[in-house]
Amino acid sequence: MSLMTLKPSFANAEVIADAVSQQTFRDAMSKMGAAVNIVTSDGPAGKVGFAATAVCSVTDTPPTLLVCLNRSASVFNAVMENRALCVNVLASSHDRLSNLFGGKTPVEERFAAASWHRGVSGAPVLDDAVVSFDCMVADSMDVGTHRVLFCSVLSVSNGEGADALIYFQRSYHSVGLAAAG
Repeated sequence: MSLMTLKPSFANAEVIADAVSQQTFRDAMSKMGAAVNIVTSDGPAGKVGFAATAVCSVTDTPPTLLVCLNRSASVFNAVMENRALCVNVLASSHDRLSNLFGGKTPVEERFAAASWHRGVSGAPVLDDAVVSFDCMVADSMDVGTHRVLFCSVLSVSNGEGADALIYFQRSYHSVGLAAAG
């Protein structure tokens, strides 16, 4: 079976979407725990960053991540113009940092709250992230309100084994070896 035969068709998306209300879907998604990430970008359009849980692995050959970005987000145009991004997986101690990057905090204040270094792509890499994936946007497609970005991983920076921050039932939780013990 080729990839083309697996490509979804959104021709009936409105009919399907009407079957489940936005609130029902959001309530259900709150029960799906997800890693909390800060996605950063820098390049011709400037330095930006946002908090995201809509990130996942696509394949390891070649290493590729999927990142979903709301097309109405203030960072959207900059990320799309820069084409470089870093997915920084947050440690359990980063809940305040996540809130800064998830709100209306000015860009300078967001980045001043932590230590960063520049990745291969030029995007900011969080010094004490659990792990960081430095990427270039290879492809994208629009689905509903979001653009789905397929990101080629250029390098990986592993942290020191901190517990990870997850978002579950609309609040932060810690998961990892210390949290399990």
